Amino acid sequence: MITEKIKILYVDDEENNLVAFRSHFRKDYEVHTAISAEVAFSILEIFPIFIIISDERMPDISGVEFLEKVKDLYPDSVRLLITGYSDINVVIDAINRGQISKFIQKPWDWDKLSIAIDHCVTIYNSRLEIKLKNGELTKANEELNKFVYSVSHDLRSPLTSILGVINVTKLMPELRVADSYFDMIEGRVIKLDTFIKNIIDYHKNARLEVATSRIDLQSFILEIWDSLKDPSKLINFELIVNQEKEFFGDKHRLAVVFKNLISNAIKYQNPSVGNQQIKLSVKADKDNLHILIEDNGIGIDKKHLENIFQLFFRTENSLNIEGTGIGLYMVKESVEKMGGNIKVSSSLLIGTTFELLIPNKFVVSE
Repeated sequence: MITEKIKILYVDDEENNLVAFRSHFRKDYEVHTAISAEVAFSILEIFPIFIIISDERMPDISGVEFLEKVKDLYPDSVRLLITGYSDINVVIDAINRGQISKFIQKPWDWDKLSIAIDHCVTIYNSRLEIKLKNGELTKANEELNKFVYSVSHDLRSPLTSILGVINVTKLMPELRVADSYFDMIEGRVIKLDTFIKNIIDYHKNARLEVATSRIDLQSFILEIWDSLKDPSKLINFELIVNQEKEFFGDKHRLAVVFKNLISNAIKYQNPSVGNQQIKLSVKADKDNLHILIEDNGIGIDKKHLENIFQLFFRTENSLNIEGTGIGLYMVKESVEKMGGNIKVSSSLLIGTTFELLIPNKFVVSE
């Protein structure tokens, strides 16, 4: 396989320097030379050259001025300045202003010049690799976005249809004997649909910027509770809202937090307890939103507490309920994205308590 040589452009108003440079480096590089800045720019219009070397002292324009223009026109280029000992202040200025990556003093030493060019080639290759990787990453993200969109619409749509057919079938008296089978099918479909929704939430949480808006905590939480509560379960839900100050936060991520914590509190209630309850207390002051959610459910074994926020971690429980292992991971990720923190305490057959602290953002970006 033939590898294309890296192109180098050397600009100097002394013809002898150009000839010597071309002769020395033409074996390893595709060398272009220019006797002036004007000629150099005409070459750059034709050839994609990313390693550009210039002498400092030229009659029409200084090397620093030339490389500054090159930087504006070809920002991806790697630039090297050749200058005399008396021009060290010029070199410092050029480095500070970002025109050059390396400089060589005259009269140059061929070995040192070769090392400097090798350094420029390394920078060039690194930039090229990063550019290619960024392109691949952009493509992968676009494909992932399309996949999640497809999952959201193409996969959830038939699940919704199946649930609709099950509900209609349950109304037919002649099929009452099959209720247990329909319940089983319905449970598995709901579990799969929940998993898909969690994957979509996970994708959004990882990619969406934090968006701040005003939130009425009372109505916000009650709306979530109404969407999650199960009429067949007699759970006493107690909501205490103390909103001293208006709260500004990320609605999407806050919804992820409340949905998962409330859903778990419902799912893992202790059937042997006569008075099943969930208590949710929130307080908003000028600095933070304080959240405390307590239940008297089956609890979590202490040996699992440090792992429950890990992705796809599932705990054993007395109800034989299998979770997705995504919910609590997203809760922690969402809280941290909002700049907050979360703590958990639990005892088996007594209950679980989550305590959260989320900063109150007073900048609205609606």
